[in-house]
Amino acid sequence: MSRIAVIVVAVLALLGSAGRAASAQNSKPVNEQTVYEIAAHLRCVVCQSLSVADSPSEMATQMRAIIRERLAAGESPDAVQRYFVQRYGEWILLSPPRRGFNLLVWLLPLVAVAAGLAIVAILIARWTRRARGAAEPVVVDAAMSERIRREVERGS
Repeated sequence: MSRIAVIVVAVLALLGSAGRAASAQNSKPVNEQTVYEIAAHLRCVVCQSLSVADSPSEMATQMRAIIRERLAAGESPDAVQRYFVQRYGEWILLSPPRRGFNLLVWLLPLVAVAAGLAIVAILIARWTRRARGAAEPVVVDAAMSERIRREVERGS
């Protein structure tokens, strides 16, 4: 009975290795630069402030492995990115697409900078007008000038 079990295990091992060899023949070689470029556009779900390419977390390592596997299976980089967007939503992208509601992410900073520059220009214009107006000497009549002189002499 144990001989039959050993033979069955050996046959299964041979079939398993043949299946892996066939799948290895179907996979394409993966360019690590392509893996890095795709991972650089994806946000790490653990770190959130780092890309999958730069994150040292275990989750990022697993995501890079998924990218590598999908590229080896023949998927395009866009298809791999779509896979992660379908799984996690557009939040996973470090730079959201420039359409729809996401357009605010791209336009709001530009509007804020333009508004800030306009406010600074208005303030500078006001300050320079005041400075020009303050440069004119104040006219003091002779009686007031005499009174100021007496007050200064008394104080000494």
